[in-house]
Amino acid sequence: MNGSMVKNDLLILMPLFNDWAACDQLLAALDDVLAAKAISAAVLLVDDGSTVPMPHPFGRRAYRAISRLDVLRLRRNLGHQRAICTGLAYIESHLADSCEAVVLMDSDGEDDPRDIARLLERFRQEGGQKIVFAERTERSESLVFRLGYAVFRLLHWLLTSHGVHVGNFSMIPPLQLRSLVVSPELWNHYAATVRVCRLPQCSVPTTRGKRLAGNGRMNFVGLVIHGLSAISVFSDIVGVRLLLLALFLGLATLLGVGAVVGLRLLTSLAIPGWATSTVGLLLVILLQAIVLSVVFSFIILAGRNGATFLPARDCGILVDRIELVFPCQGATETRQSPTQSQ
Repeated sequence: MNGSMVKNDLLILMPLFNDWAACDQLLAALDDVLAAKAISAAVLLVDDGSTVPMPHPFGRRAYRAISRLDVLRLRRNLGHQRAICTGLAYIESHLADSCEAVVLMDSDGEDDPRDIARLLERFRQEGGQKIVFAERTERSESLVFRLGYAVFRLLHWLLTSHGVHVGNFSMIPPLQLRSLVVSPELWNHYAATVRVCRLPQCSVPTTRGKRLAGNGRMNFVGLVIHGLSAISVFSDIVGVRLLLLALFLGLATLLGVGAVVGLRLLTSLAIPGWATSTVGLLLVILLQAIVLSVVFSFIILAGRNGATFLPARDCGILVDRIELVFPCQGATETRQSPTQSQ
């Protein structure tokens, strides 16, 4: 991919890990949808260190709306969100002028390609200035997953005061992409970064689809890590809230100690020995509250003063090569990362 390529309406970014069969079906469905709406697009797949080789016939068909298909190979598996971060940084560095907007979607079919036209319509209504998210009104996962997701949404709101309504499926204007790739938070979670950076955004209601092939690889540990990554973007807010909670706990403990001492000295209600035990227990709680307050304070300060990871500057070293799949079968061009070429 290079800057001289024909400008398309959209550049579609999809992270991928071993989901070659599902992605191949998605590309066919995507091409049909785009062709019916007279929308042109190039597709960039981010291969997140797949352990299954890309099958030889993958992506080789007569596309009508997809003008180009490339695979960005990463040096190792980074995880879904960090693969997205690296792909967005690559696009901003090399392809920002090649499209009207960047579409971010999953490669397994759970993001319905039919919603792209609706996202594009809303995008143009907003003058191409806002990030347009696909807001999920219904989910297709199991009951257990949905219950866990509800718990995560509640915890997320309690810790950050922000609700969770959107995922990765979205349309990004090049102007906002420039802001995203200099945001350190993008390394951990895309949607949360848009919120914490206060970038202009809106949403279109959609229904999450089902995988086109294979089984999902997200296990319980992966889901927990994904949730913690989203919360970590709001680390300052979370740290301050936990600090206030620890201070409140300490104040409540001091009041409890005062009440116990007052009952012991001023009334005849006390049972022999109970005041000493109760005060000792409350002092232990007070000590823990003080320790937690100090820990949270240092966490906040360390997060604000520590070295930051800037996607625009640092993601290039994670890229191995980019392979052209369509239209030139088997062609490969290797591009040095920015850090290597300096």
